[in-house]
Amino acid sequence: MWKKEKQEVKSPVFSTGVPSREELKKTTEEKMAYIGKTVVIKGELSGKEDLYIEGTVEGKILLKDNTLIVGPEGKVIAEIHVKRITINGNVNGNINASEIVIINKTGSLQGDIFSPRISIADGAHFKGSVKMEKIASTPSFQREKPLEKEEKEKKIETKKI
Repeated sequence: MWKKEKQEVKSPVFSTGVPSREELKKTTEEKMAYIGKTVVIKGELSGKEDLYIEGTVEGKILLKDNTLIVGPEGKVIAEIHVKRITINGNVNGNINASEIVIINKTGSLQGDIFSPRISIADGAHFKGSVKMEKIASTPSFQREKPLEKEEKEKKIETKKI
């Protein structure tokens, strides 16, 4: 009667900044691809599932609707386009994220960030610039175009009559 159930709060950041084997296994089961420590990829990398990098990737990463996690041993030299990214290793290149960029304590980023939200942990390394813009709630084709000066005058004149 007096016992209250504890509710677990889920965060986009792993609790320690570096995922445990259990956390990684859990996320891997949820369609997450894994690039191991000894794997080196050069070129363009794209896909429709989340990605965990422990190896080296050079080039361009396109995961616009997915999450990218750079592990503590991961090294990325690339232009990155993702939904969200968590950096625990080294990243050199510009990041375009539609949701959030997270740089944890062990993470290092040298490049520019374009994202509506960022999180940089105490002890993390970041060298670059940040451009933050809100994501529009309505698609651009539904937004009203600004009226030309002549059109404004016509609307005002019609209201006077």
